[in-house]
Amino acid sequence: MGLAHWDEVEPYRRSIGEMDATWQRLGDAAGTKHVGVNRVRVAPGKLPTPPHSHGASEEVYYVLGGSGLAWQDGAVHEVRPRDCVIHRANQFEHTFVAGPDGLDFLAFGTRHPTEVGWLPRSRAVRFGGPWAEGRTDDPWDREAEAPPLAYGKPSQRPANILNVDEVELEQWQDRVTSAAMATRERSDQAGLHWERLAPGKSGSVPHCHSEEEEIFVILEGGGTLQLWPSPSFAAGTGAEQEEFELRPGHIVARPPATRVSHWFRAGPEGMTMLIYGTRKPNDMAYYPRSNKIAWRGLGVIGRVEVLDYFDGEPED
Repeated sequence: MGLAHWDEVEPYRRSIGEMDATWQRLGDAAGTKHVGVNRVRVAPGKLPTPPHSHGASEEVYYVLGGSGLAWQDGAVHEVRPRDCVIHRANQFEHTFVAGPDGLDFLAFGTRHPTEVGWLPRSRAVRFGGPWAEGRTDDPWDREAEAPPLAYGKPSQRPANILNVDEVELEQWQDRVTSAAMATRERSDQAGLHWERLAPGKSGSVPHCHSEEEEIFVILEGGGTLQLWPSPSFAAGTGAEQEEFELRPGHIVARPPATRVSHWFRAGPEGMTMLIYGTRKPNDMAYYPRSNKIAWRGLGVIGRVEVLDYFDGEPED
């Protein structure tokens, strides 16, 4: 179904040297396909990972709580709740340093089977799963033997770090307030929006995607998730519309090509969520209430007629 809650996802801690963080694989629990989502809680003064970069994956972070520093190519920049930090593939070597009260963030990342990871201090290279040079040791062990990560005073924040409060909010009638965080000028492979639905109101109309994957994380308030099977998919399968209650901490995964449309309605307190979505130029979106299809790569929207698979076929 694609629904999980972070209170019910088993955490695991990885602590060695200056690295100490507790991780939860939220994306795996919710059933994502091409995107990883982790909640990471970093111990005070510690790092979640060694400084690293990715050759193919793009990472987007959202700070839930605490404080700390974003370390990028040797420079550091202060981060706080509701900050978004964006790392394009093959851009900065990066990590975080938690402040005195720790650091709690969500990490979204695109998955690539041919990914190359680079740890500059231990000079370890990862191709997909294995580390290069046929090593059997864990590079994190070598990282733990290195001197503590050196950095100076925080400097002015670059364009890849921004806060919800620093973004011009968009209003859709009286229903939706949205802040675009990972936009096209800041990210390549995926987008991230912060969105608040007014009490009793819905956001985007029911729809599903052929190639794009969307992830939703409920931050505040509550409401419902509605799932609508496409008519041609539901016919003969017994599939029906479903409704699920949501509260803060719920993760909703909508992988591509499910043929099941989704939409949200806020409860009496409204509902605030993060919306993460991959960008695929050949994606098609289907809107079941109007029978429209949008072809992203062409910039075209058309109306279709939904037929049974066998309509018009000659009988035996």
